[in-house]
Amino acid sequence: MVRRSVDLRGAHAIVTGGSSGIGLETARQLAGRGATVSLIARGESRLEAAADDLRHGGATVQTRAVDVSEADALRSAIGELADAAGPCEVLVACAGVARPGRFTELSDEVFREMMEIDYFGTLTAMRAVVPGMIARGRGSVVAVSSAVALIGLFGYSAYTPAKYAVRGLMESLRAELKPHGVHAAIVYPLDTDTPQYVEEQQYKPAELQALNGGFRLLSPQEVAKAILTGIDRRRFAICPSPAANAMRVFAGLAGPVLNFSWDRAIAKVHSANTPPQKDRYLP
Repeated sequence: MVRRSVDLRGAHAIVTGGSSGIGLETARQLAGRGATVSLIARGESRLEAAADDLRHGGATVQTRAVDVSEADALRSAIGELADAAGPCEVLVACAGVARPGRFTELSDEVFREMMEIDYFGTLTAMRAVVPGMIARGRGSVVAVSSAVALIGLFGYSAYTPAKYAVRGLMESLRAELKPHGVHAAIVYPLDTDTPQYVEEQQYKPAELQALNGGFRLLSPQEVAKAILTGIDRRRFAICPSPAANAMRVFAGLAGPVLNFSWDRAIAKVHSANTPPQKDRYLP
């Protein structure tokens, strides 16, 4: 059976976190399929540089510099973009931040920031476009989560709950939107070579560094391609790599095995970094 691609010519696609990484590459591939793309991100200079890059490739691009954690500003920006380019047919919510660190060493502000940007930023964007999609009986909403939403990982006690929340949101939306002809999807990438990935390296505890060594670093192009394929095939769970798909399928069964393996790796790091203790019974 030959699967047809969704006709995106003239469609309006909105991408949050669209100035770099997965968001920018997804916008590039959407534009390559004929969509008009609207990019939303915090940093205005990087946002305009990304838009210029896409325009040089022939894309039709709009931008709005908005922090997705500011709900009113995000709703207004999406409304303005839709007024200019037509109703949103595809939303890809990529905006997110990751701040690893040990639970006892992270500030309360970090936990709140993860939820405000990663979860509520996604939620606000979805609520801005979903009613119109339901009314028209078509559209796709895609949330970029993380493989940590499949199984918790040492050092991500702030980031993981936000991505689990995104997973819960999209699982609920899938069921609600399907009867209306609207496609909902969630993406579970492993570590991807993006500016955000580079930024978070400085905060990773040694234990987390040891665990990350077992997975290949994905490229934004790979993840974006998986997203477009997921839209074409109306997939709910989009796994850009075989490892992520295995985690999704076998997380319940493999969780104890993975945890055992990870616990051993963490114990080795602790052992290597902990100075030997003097026997208290010896002088």
